[in-house]
Amino acid sequence: MTSSTPQSVDRALALLDAVADSAGPLGAKELARRVGCSLSTVYHLLGALTARGHLTRSSQGYVPGPRVPALHRAFQRHLRLAPGVAELLPRLRRATGAEAYYTAYHGGLITVVDSTAPVTDTANPFTPGPEIRAHATAHGKALLAGLPRPVRRRYLDEHGMARFTDRTITAADRFEAELTRVRGQGFAVSMGEADPAYTCLAVALPGPRGDGSVHALSVSLATTEFRKRHRAIRGAVARAAAELVPGA
Repeated sequence: MTSSTPQSVDRALALLDAVADSAGPLGAKELARRVGCSLSTVYHLLGALTARGHLTRSSQGYVPGPRVPALHRAFQRHLRLAPGVAELLPRLRRATGAEAYYTAYHGGLITVVDSTAPVTDTANPFTPGPEIRAHATAHGKALLAGLPRPVRRRYLDEHGMARFTDRTITAADRFEAELTRVRGQGFAVSMGEADPAYTCLAVALPGPRGDGSVHALSVSLATTEFRKRHRAIRGAVARAAAELVPGA
């Protein structure tokens, strides 16, 4: 292994991130500008990424490739998702009129694993992928409430408690009190803490998994709608969670 290998890997991953986060195809010159390296280096890395199917070159530029869905399925498989999630999330959306989500804490990270939100809905505040606002979301609260306190404190120390709105809880003692309330009532609510226009409600899924992970089911909708129907929404999420059996 040469000394340049780690940098090459980092740049290749940066290219993948840039393409994934872009609203449309990106050309090689634009990718070189975003990643901050020479065009020749970008072409070299793009060749390897397209050969492996992680990227595809279209007439307008580079886009995610056919290998990406397989990676996502492998991620879900290793998380041992509860059976029936793919069918249950759309049913929960129909029952509540709210977008539904499956989230997990695993290996020190919190991830939105699956969602009913259309991939074209760029305004939705909770998209599949790493969750960077866990302390400000209902699913994050439900997951963190289910962790041993030392594990939870380590997570919050590593990821911080940034303020996203004037309702975001950023003090450790207040957040611990909030999680005590979550455990007592059996569900978590975030009203305008991550996004001022949205409220989300979540419940942790029951059952030990043996790998230190915690999974949760949640919904999000406009706060004005949540205030009108919060009891019905809470009941629908609780019933849906009861249908899921942790993966074997």
